[in-house]
Amino acid sequence: MAEQTLAADIPSLLEKIDELRPVLEANGAKGETDRRVLQESIDALDAIGAFRVTQPKKYGGFQGLSQDHVDVARAVGRGDGGTGWITALINMAGWLTALLPDEAQEDVWGEDPNTKVTVVLATNGKTRRVPGGYIVSGEWGYASGSWHAEWSFLGAELVDEDGNFDDAAQLLIPRTDLGYKDTWFVAGMRSSGSNTWVADEVFVPDHRVLRGTPAILGQYPGTTEDTPAVYRAGWIPWLNVILAGAQLGIGRAVLDKAIAGSSKPIAYTSIAHKSDSVAFQLDIAKAALTLDSADLMIAQACREIDEPAAAGVYPDYLTRARNRAYVGWAAETVSKAIEMLLTAHGSGGFAEVNSIQRFWRDQAVAARHAFILPALGYELYGKALLGREDGDTVTPLV
Repeated sequence: MAEQTLAADIPSLLEKIDELRPVLEANGAKGETDRRVLQESIDALDAIGAFRVTQPKKYGGFQGLSQDHVDVARAVGRGDGGTGWITALINMAGWLTALLPDEAQEDVWGEDPNTKVTVVLATNGKTRRVPGGYIVSGEWGYASGSWHAEWSFLGAELVDEDGNFDDAAQLLIPRTDLGYKDTWFVAGMRSSGSNTWVADEVFVPDHRVLRGTPAILGQYPGTTEDTPAVYRAGWIPWLNVILAGAQLGIGRAVLDKAIAGSSKPIAYTSIAHKSDSVAFQLDIAKAALTLDSADLMIAQACREIDEPAAAGVYPDYLTRARNRAYVGWAAETVSKAIEMLLTAHGSGGFAEVNSIQRFWRDQAVAARHAFILPALGYELYGKALLGREDGDTVTPLV
């Protein structure tokens, strides 16, 4: 593989990722066996800046919009699902880091701007208030990309000096303060290495605490008059839409492979090439259009994040609820497209040596991430459309 260099901007980054696609795909099977993305893939993506999409420009990052983030994860996911997934999660955590005060950003990127952060939103941590911060203990599974990260955001319940619940929050903690358990034994997304972080009486200073209640309303601790618009975007909509990117790429990968296999015959028929079959042609067209519709839906979701941020407007509840529905619908739609393509391709796609079955399993797991379950998004959006005010009884994460 040729030596890689840092991309100048997002379009050139996407071109470089496309050039790396054969390497990402070739490493995919070994990554699944090892249950972690191969270091060769990580190093190559690191070199071109694929993990710095959301990092502020002052640290050499691209300071990208939500659409940029989705585009990068989609491009990587088209080569390998697990690699695309951790690219998305690491960049998500980079955006969260940029919402914190300068002191926290310096903690992470001051000495090494290539430092990677992961995130587990689940508020599993228990805390107690101490002068200058919190002591936290807990375990956090599903830590995608944790093999490759030096820091992690971990969810916790904050309490006041009397031990009463105060807020939910994300605490930014260095790897050196955490234990680690190898727990990720699953059917899909194996290479995401979504293992378990462990904290035992770890001190977290106040400047590395991102409180949930103000964040849901667009109030971030690092915001100043000079904060770029991208770091004023809606909190939950941003976190939500990012989970779509790799899945869009996986869908395209399966379409690519179905088309690539179209010269083969259809068993038990007189058709020498699938491409000669009208039924196959229709299946390919319908699957491609289905994937196109998912792309368009997510593009609209990104517009409803990026445009209000640029205008200095925080999106209202209806818009934020619609975002939850957009992403759930897109994940569901990609799943449907892949099912069409698996049938069109034929049973050979389920052979272990065929990467289609790995892409299928990876997307099946990703689509069931609790944050983007379609039914939940539809319920929240339906309640908002009907003017109901009980959405928060389902989840406050809107």
